Amino acid sequence: MEMKKKRCEDLVKLLNEASEAYYGGKEEMMSNYEWDALFDELTMLETETGYILPDSPTHNTGYEEEGSGEKEPHEFPALSLAKTKQISELEKWAEDKDIWLSWKLDGLTLVLTYDNGKLTKILTRGNGTLGTNITYLKNAIHGIPLKIKNKGHLVVRGEATISYTDFELINTTIEDDDEKYANPRNLASGTLSLDDPEKVKERHVHFTAFTLVYIEENITSWGMRMDYLEREGFRVIEREKCNAGQLTEVIERWTKKVESGEMDIPVDGLVICYDDTEYAASGSVTGHHATRAGYAFKWQDVSAQSRLLYVEWSCAASTISPVAVFEPVQLEGTTVSRASLCNISEMERLGIGKKCTLEVIKANKIIPKCIAVTQAEGEFEIPKECPVCHAITEIHISEKSRTKTLHCSNPDCSAKHSKKFTRFVSKSGMDIDGLSIQTMLKFMNEGFISQFSDIYHLSEHEEAITALEGFGKKSFDNMIKAIEKSRNVHPVNFIYALCIPMIGVDAGKKMIAAVGFDGFVERLSSGVGFEDVDGIGPEKSGSAVEWYANDKNRESLQKLLEEVNIEKVDMAVKEGGACEGLTFVITGDVHHYKNRDEFKAYVESAGGKVTGSVTSKTNYLVNNDVNSTSSKNRKAKELGIPIISEDTFVEKFGSPYETI
Repeated sequence: MEMKKKRCEDLVKLLNEASEAYYGGKEEMMSNYEWDALFDELTMLETETGYILPDSPTHNTGYEEEGSGEKEPHEFPALSLAKTKQISELEKWAEDKDIWLSWKLDGLTLVLTYDNGKLTKILTRGNGTLGTNITYLKNAIHGIPLKIKNKGHLVVRGEATISYTDFELINTTIEDDDEKYANPRNLASGTLSLDDPEKVKERHVHFTAFTLVYIEENITSWGMRMDYLEREGFRVIEREKCNAGQLTEVIERWTKKVESGEMDIPVDGLVICYDDTEYAASGSVTGHHATRAGYAFKWQDVSAQSRLLYVEWSCAASTISPVAVFEPVQLEGTTVSRASLCNISEMERLGIGKKCTLEVIKANKIIPKCIAVTQAEGEFEIPKECPVCHAITEIHISEKSRTKTLHCSNPDCSAKHSKKFTRFVSKSGMDIDGLSIQTMLKFMNEGFISQFSDIYHLSEHEEAITALEGFGKKSFDNMIKAIEKSRNVHPVNFIYALCIPMIGVDAGKKMIAAVGFDGFVERLSSGVGFEDVDGIGPEKSGSAVEWYANDKNRESLQKLLEEVNIEKVDMAVKEGGACEGLTFVITGDVHHYKNRDEFKAYVESAGGKVTGSVTSKTNYLVNNDVNSTSSKNRKAKELGIPIISEDTFVEKFGSPYETI
């Protein structure tokens, strides 16, 4: 008995430390698979011994997040849901009631409070009874309406998430290893503890409502409550109404959505709840669960064993990361042959050998993850040179986490400048579809790309690229087509793509309007600069001249000019132009112009101004869907601002010369 009590104490300590790391945006101590197994063991021991520690994770709602906001009590406690991996338990719980099934989003739970039609408070879930006030981030989190029609007291609970796409992009461009995140949930948590709303906004955190906690109106159907939130402008969780007898089929169908890879938003299970909210509220509270509030379903993790073939080391930003390549196995309906090993410390923790057998799962049905190693022989080898530039590698041990990571010693290694390549191919730059940062890093590690101009020679590597995982002939052809299309480029887009410090689209427009592209190059080469150009000034001018003085930058520009054609444009602002003195907001898709940037440039060249939001100073809202019920259209109608289509704009204000 004493040994079992000691094991309980060890498990409580270990699980709480792991939760602190997980919820606090720190380095992950263990996978969800391992955490669930230890949690189940603790639950079994507590049931057997009756020995339950006050801080046991089986009886606590959650970990209290860090952050600079003030701690405040929740008006309605945010209790956690009971969890199961057995559909039969869900069926028993559902009884003969109507139920709703929805996603269990893997993010950070937030509680929003509205009074008199305005957002008054945002609290994190915290420990369920006490949360952190992060209302200062109200403009930084996408999907949170600042105003609603309801003029009473309203409380909404939902999840703040970061997509897998944004997670990969953000993590790839973070150069400090101590600042990298283990998964999207980890990133969302760390992001919402930041003090700077602008930094939070850059990370594309999205809020999705999953329950209407309180409303003064008598709405006793959970489904009707969700419909109500949608009408108020919230993005609401995907859901399906069913009953106990339909659960097996519905869960199987929803699970296939995750397995197919179509889900970009992270989920770690499913949730069922009663449609009858009065019945749901009538349950008791056991431990940290409300017995009728809802039930969470977590998928059984299916593992497979495979022999390690080799470890592939890939350079991204400042870190060279290991990836296990193993004999292909079937997992969750797909063939898996690769899994990230994160860093040297994780390889040591797992016991990776030169030869070994790996146990692999697909975490949350999506991400291949190595969870255990057996039959290890020999020691794994750490590469002595960078796979991209072949400079000497160095092992770093972080002061904060003591994590061992491998780095390239060359400060000019192209993989360390991934942010620049991201900017180069962006819509404001060369606008090349099909070249994500992950794809470019893969090409760098294969030796296909080391500088911008190499992108225009990727067609020479067709055989090697189409042989890469995830790259077939069709995707290759689409990528090359996009690259060829980008050879004709507007001068402002080209200047932005060069990644000159302090020189963005607006500065580029001013330079081209004043001296043209040829004059831009002449002034750089002569060192004259652009101090005389209105809106540039000595700091930006000096930055551009200093950039050109660098031999590598100058060489990069010259090589690019051999690959592209700079369009001839007239950027001069016409006095007395058709749009002079007018302010426009442009929303939705455009068809007359190449894109909204081109539309904006025409308005500005004709003396007008384009802003992002509708205010009393707006003269026209341009939207091809003039009857849309979007927030911008509603705002324009409230203020009596004309909503016109793109065709009407052209009729009234003319058509552009070529511009961005």
